[in-house]
Amino acid sequence: MEIRKVCTFIDEVLIEGGKVAGKPVTSIVVAAVLKNPWRGRGFVENLRPEIIDIAPRLGAELTQRLTALMPPAEIESYGKAAAVGINGEIEHASALIHTLRFGNLFRDAVGGTTYLEFCNTRNAAGALLSLPM
Repeated sequence: MEIRKVCTFIDEVLIEGGKVAGKPVTSIVVAAVLKNPWRGRGFVENLRPEIIDIAPRLGAELTQRLTALMPPAEIESYGKAAAVGINGEIEHASALIHTLRFGNLFRDAVGGTTYLEFCNTRNAAGALLSLPM
């Protein structure tokens, strides 16, 4: 797994619609930008070897970074998203996050019992990415 960078975003809403929040609503996003392990290989029949190798390590890395910023007991909702560049295959991005080898690490860490909402997309560099919660 070749991670180029990790970005962390913390957003705290103190006032919404003119009303002061009794408790700030905090949203945290931990995102990794990594090299597509299938890029340049043409059609790949079996993505499984890379999924088995990368997904658990990626899930563990992102989960550790998130839970270092917010205690698991305070996490009320969660989601995941994957994006691939304009020359990539959406299936490549989604393959790494749509496996229990990725999602269960997070669910186990935060005591989650529901499925992880998701979004997959192909975008140019700098494009917005919606993260469902």
